[in-house]
Amino acid sequence: MDGIFGFGGYGKLKLKDGMVMEKSGEDFVAVATGEAGKVFNGLIRNNKTADFLFRELQSEKTEDELVQALLQKYEVSEELARKDVRRIVGIIRDAGLLDD
Repeated sequence: MDGIFGFGGYGKLKLKDGMVMEKSGEDFVAVATGEAGKVFNGLIRNNKTADFLFRELQSEKTEDELVQALLQKYEVSEELARKDVRRIVGIIRDAGLLDD
């Protein structure tokens, strides 16, 4: 198993259909509707990095593609970008919001 959450090397990752992302003032929020609403009820408050990854995951992406997207968007090391991707994708997976 690759990665601390076991998703590295398993191909493409994608949010379930129905995740709606909004910016409300200084807050970034995601709300599960449709298919996503069947497995998660509620509102997710995100920081800028998590919001960016949620938006990236509206289409299929690999872990490496997400890391590269973070590197292009923010001035961070590859190590930190990968750590953030794994942490945030792990939380999304644990919430049941990834298509399998």
